[in-house]
Amino acid sequence: MKTRKSEQRELVLSLVRSTMEHPTAEWVHREARRKLPRIGLGTVYRNLKQLAEAGLIRETFTGGQPARFDGNTGRHYHIRCVSCGRVNDLPMSVDDRLEAEAARAVNYRIVGHEVEIHGVCPSCQGAPSSRSRKTSHKAKRATKEAQKRS
Repeated sequence: MKTRKSEQRELVLSLVRSTMEHPTAEWVHREARRKLPRIGLGTVYRNLKQLAEAGLIRETFTGGQPARFDGNTGRHYHIRCVSCGRVNDLPMSVDDRLEAEAARAVNYRIVGHEVEIHGVCPSCQGAPSSRSRKTSHKAKRATKEAQKRS
């Protein structure tokens, strides 16, 4: 899909590409309003969707969390904080052996894979004690759920 250039679309694209934080549409909207005060949330959503369909950004979804957008369209893994939902790129190589093993295990034509690691980000680790207890409970629950899936 080819996207038509517009000031709004170019701004949305530059905002997503300007951060490593994998922003939500709401974050992009807040930031876009600093330059284009009249830009609507619907316009931001529409442009994010079109940019993702055109392959200029990636849209990621996980477990009931709002969609996140990624300016890095290359193959890479993510790490998500189980406390605040923050998503970052994981600086490690993509393991193509997973796809080969999956192809041998099932009768599918493998077209790719995604990996997301769950943990507690440095900001949440340093949170005040009442929040740390809440984070700790969330982290323990997420760890147990991940172990069940393994």
